Amino acid sequence: MKYTVVDSYEKLSRLASNLIASQITVKPSTLLGLATGSTPLGTYKRLAELCKNGDVDFSGVTTVNLDEYAGIDRSDINSYYYFMNTNLFDHVNIDKNNTYVPNGKAEDLEAECKAYDERIKNFGGIDLQLLGIGFDGHIGFNEPDSEFVAGTHVVTLDESTIKANARFFESENDVPKKAVTMGMLSIMQAKKILMVVNGEGKKEILEKALFGPITPKVPASILQLHPDVTVIYTPENA
Repeated sequence: MKYTVVDSYEKLSRLASNLIASQITVKPSTLLGLATGSTPLGTYKRLAELCKNGDVDFSGVTTVNLDEYAGIDRSDINSYYYFMNTNLFDHVNIDKNNTYVPNGKAEDLEAECKAYDERIKNFGGIDLQLLGIGFDGHIGFNEPDSEFVAGTHVVTLDESTIKANARFFESENDVPKKAVTMGMLSIMQAKKILMVVNGEGKKEILEKALFGPITPKVPASILQLHPDVTVIYTPENA
């Protein structure tokens, strides 16, 4: 595990975007696993700038996102589908037919989950997975549990996650209570993992995840078992 501490959010975003751009340059057909939330925003903004300047080419890239709220329409401004288009896909030369986000409004969510895992498998697995970490240690929407769940699945969101995400909605009551999330198998089978974390408030859970016991009660702790993880942390908020 490579653990880097930088003194600003701008440096975190620059370093993370450079690592992702390097991955795409080495393998133009990269399968890129992506995350949402406030932390990757700077990374996505800089990737868009690199693409505009001709320093990275997304034309051969395929993406799979970690998660999506259940029951929310893709046109909803709070959907992760909308988030990814607004913050990255609309600003780079990627074929949007090659961008995948779980369908939280699928009639059969169980079938959607199985199909999502099969899609990742058929692509040959994720080359680089971008992650954040929740205040309770979740990655994707894999919440603290009694076991690590392997496959993509529907999860009931913890109260702490709902509270943390309420800032994106009109009220806490508007935050969906369930989500579809990639499970631990696809994440752990990614060839490389890049985790970006910012803010003093995340320092304690990050240290538990990286240096504490490996336990499903701190889902991110499973990353200690992965052979190629890069973590970039800054105490500065975005």
